Amino acid sequence: MPLSRHIDADAIIAAAKEHPHRKHTADHAGLLHSSWNRDEDAATLPKYTLPKFGIPSRSAYQLIHDEMTLDGNPTLNLASFVHTWMPEYAEKLIMENISKNAVDLDEYPATQVIHNRCVSILADLWKAPAKSKVIGTATAGSSEAIMLGGLAMKKRWQEARKKAGKNYSHPNIVFGANAQVALEKFARYWDVEARLVPVKAETDFIMHPPDAMKFIDENTIGVICISGSTYTGHLEDVQLMSDLLDELQAKTGLDIPIHVDAASGGFVAPFAYPDTYRWSYEIPRVHSINTSGHKFGLVYAGLGWVLWRDESLLHKDLIFELHYLGSVEYSYTLNFSKPAAPIIAQYFNMLNLGFEGYRKIAIKDLRNARLLSRALDDTYFKVLSNIHKPCASSSLLDESKGGAQKALGNRELGDDPALYQRGLPVVTFRLSDEFQTEYPHVQQGWISSTLRAKGWIIPNYNAPQGEEQTELLRVVVRETLSEDLVERLIVDILETTESLMIPGASPFKPDSAPKFDAHSSSGSPHALSAPSSTSVSSRLAMAPLMVLNVFVFILRALFAIDYTGFVRSVFSPPRHAPLRVDVPRALSGGQRLSGGQRELTSLDSPAPQVKQEGTPASESPNKGPHQPDIEHGRPDSEKFAVAEGADPKGQAAFSGQC
Repeated sequence: MPLSRHIDADAIIAAAKEHPHRKHTADHAGLLHSSWNRDEDAATLPKYTLPKFGIPSRSAYQLIHDEMTLDGNPTLNLASFVHTWMPEYAEKLIMENISKNAVDLDEYPATQVIHNRCVSILADLWKAPAKSKVIGTATAGSSEAIMLGGLAMKKRWQEARKKAGKNYSHPNIVFGANAQVALEKFARYWDVEARLVPVKAETDFIMHPPDAMKFIDENTIGVICISGSTYTGHLEDVQLMSDLLDELQAKTGLDIPIHVDAASGGFVAPFAYPDTYRWSYEIPRVHSINTSGHKFGLVYAGLGWVLWRDESLLHKDLIFELHYLGSVEYSYTLNFSKPAAPIIAQYFNMLNLGFEGYRKIAIKDLRNARLLSRALDDTYFKVLSNIHKPCASSSLLDESKGGAQKALGNRELGDDPALYQRGLPVVTFRLSDEFQTEYPHVQQGWISSTLRAKGWIIPNYNAPQGEEQTELLRVVVRETLSEDLVERLIVDILETTESLMIPGASPFKPDSAPKFDAHSSSGSPHALSAPSSTSVSSRLAMAPLMVLNVFVFILRALFAIDYTGFVRSVFSPPRHAPLRVDVPRALSGGQRLSGGQRELTSLDSPAPQVKQEGTPASESPNKGPHQPDIEHGRPDSEKFAVAEGADPKGQAAFSGQC
């Protein structure tokens, strides 16, 4: 640390009085200290009208800063696709350019150069033909980008109808019911009939191209395919949609273009599935594509992109020529001024990460999503997203090579996304049918509400039109959701679900919530205290229960309140109270850690069968289909290997407790 001198404040103030610059200041300036009295400053400050007099900047900052602490933690907001973290140097660039207006080309020409480079990079990434003249622009997000893409299709359709002397007053557009609300906004704002294609569970809750063909006619301005459904993360089959439209054109002459809404998939598909998924400009019928830089483009909120495969697809009437900023500018946007900082941040990511950097992040996100999917799929839930399931075309499923057996026995096929069914790093799940049958009192929405108390934001919502009776829980795995956080999330989801399994327990009756025993005999630090059904304490609990039921009957008659669930939860815990799960850390080569200590053998190895007296080797006494096995850290122990050096008797004893 450098040396510091003692400061005599009085001497400095006295000397300053004779300074020649003093004549430009008030007599009291510098003599009084501006004290910070935040509460006093804000005491008479109105909230919903402009104050007559302002308050000191420090007070204003602290007042707003404190109020913003009520917001959630962006890292734990698993409902949103929007990116929430950037490196230090990216933030430095953002702050250096925070005041620049991207549309002022005369004042900020370097910004326009960077904008042009980003458009060219995206055109190349999306496999634009070499001879095409791609044109595009940055937008405030994918909502604006979709509006611009839809307007271009509408204008092209109208001009074609005018030239043919046909009516052009009833345009329609076709897309799946799983579409984001921005697509419906476009249709409503610009008087285009939205024809929503109902989805089906058997086709993954996304638009099935053969179903979409029923909605297309001569007034259809285009079809929007979604590369990355916000509901389940599935990628729609753009190639099949194009093939069907080719057949339609051959039969009827109707030339229907495709716009791809790749708000999320535009920065995932090129890196995760570069050769196995055809969705972009390699398909001639794809006229335009939009994406969100602020999603998997890894930029802070406020940036989208839209590109057309050729400038001829953008009608000249939609482009405005501007002169008043000092130079000739051509604009096709819904708003005019927009910040330059997000565009510069996007270019930073492109340089900083490159293709391999983006690919590594996509692979990591998908790996963490598979970890979550597999853990949930083996417990109380049915996972509806498919990124954890082996791809049907993978050699791992080739029975002639023994691949089918390997795929069934191996939980980690590798990190290459091509080995699995394609999709975004999104995990969509619901309570399994078996769970709902066994615990009909549990409402799925309670899980979402209760997890908020732990800081997690996981939405529970209904599926799109066609499957709207199905409730979905969804987790978006972004770059900031590390493997450690995924493991913690799994534990919290299971812990929350198990706390609701006792009749009468709900987020709205805290007194009836189950109690967790940190010193359970299972050895799990989060295990539920679950006495055996044959224990003396359990039998004695039935006596007071019978007596209290008489009073409960009277209370229910008088007050119409259900106290039975509360009494049972206190005096008679469930016979098969579930135990906690500690989720292991995933290792390379398909290995696991048990309790953070012991290394497991390859997951290809079959789990040993422990013979118990009077019990078949393949069964464990009192073990339900969802019971976890603490030795392996995951439910369904038959699918896991044994920890090296583990005592089989310990596993048998644990199974007996279940």
